[in-house]
Amino acid sequence: MENNMEERIPGSNSWKRKAVRFAVLILMAMSFSVFLSVVLIYRAGSIGEVVVRLIPFPEDASLLNQVPVEELPAYKLSVEKDITSIQKKLRKLIPQLPYLVVNTTNNTFRLMHQDKVIREGVCSTGSYTILTRGDNQKWVFETPLGMMKVRSKQVNPVWVKPDWAFIEEGLPVPSPRHPSRYEYGTLGDYKLELKDGYMIHGTLYKRFLGMAVTHGCIRLGDDDLKAVFTTLKTGSNVFIY
Repeated sequence: MENNMEERIPGSNSWKRKAVRFAVLILMAMSFSVFLSVVLIYRAGSIGEVVVRLIPFPEDASLLNQVPVEELPAYKLSVEKDITSIQKKLRKLIPQLPYLVVNTTNNTFRLMHQDKVIREGVCSTGSYTILTRGDNQKWVFETPLGMMKVRSKQVNPVWVKPDWAFIEEGLPVPSPRHPSRYEYGTLGDYKLELKDGYMIHGTLYKRFLGMAVTHGCIRLGDDDLKAVFTTLKTGSNVFIY
């Protein structure tokens, strides 16, 4: 009965669509706020450093010329309150679980817990090379940017080689379950699944760490991979920019 009434109300479906779109936009804005906050902390080093860059302090010579001497104590108190307020807001945006931040420009990473750096080092990310096959198949080997989550974790993973791995080597593409698709040891001791086949894993080519050479996955050295694997939980955030 309610559905029939709803159908007779002009524009009811349009209103629902608008409401859904609005909710999606809010979620996207919240996700972007979290992502931006984490990147700011990564680049600055800590919440305190972020705040220092956001708020001018009375020690700034140009500001001293604008604030009368007798008002400096009150101004300083006001700034300190602003700092405390911004720190609280930033902390609310930071994930509660440990998380990973990856800089694809410098090929570096930081393993974080709130605003504390647990471990940092070099990694390898997507090479942005392009592989084509005929006129209708194309692969761009880039690391996706944005906020993701660890979907699963695995010890001693086996790499199931996709079609492009055979095409890249000039080999015929085997059937989906052919034994030649299964390769042991290539991914290192651990892997963390992100999405759409993208992973964090180890590498046999450690001399290339710190360079953009992968097919889109994030490669880490043995010790760094173990630290990331044992620290991050299923559901932990991974921020890539």
